[in-house]
Amino acid sequence: MAIDLFAGIPVSDLPAALAWYERLLGGPPAFFPNDVEAVWELAEHRYLYVELLPERAGRALHTLFVGDFDARLAEIAERGLRPASVETYENGVRKAIFRDPDGNETGFGGAPLPE
Repeated sequence: MAIDLFAGIPVSDLPAALAWYERLLGGPPAFFPNDVEAVWELAEHRYLYVELLPERAGRALHTLFVGDFDARLAEIAERGLRPASVETYENGVRKAIFRDPDGNETGFGGAPLPE
């Protein structure tokens, strides 16, 4: 069974969100379905979108697991963003949390460091 994923993030200022998520995700949206949404394709059939919904802004929580955790954080840092926090869990999995201007959290998770 094929599954498509659209994960939404409510924002209060669409232009500010576009600029911030372009830096976080490394490029412009893949498409704009209307005047209040922008969509990035993270992987085939897996999308992250921002939507102008001021009354709901700041409440989203997402975590994206990547195979290139350290490289991904370095690329994001080159674009001027730093994680609000970085954690390593007991099982060695690492997670970096970024917060957009509204306080929405997008985390990047990665496998444990090789021993």
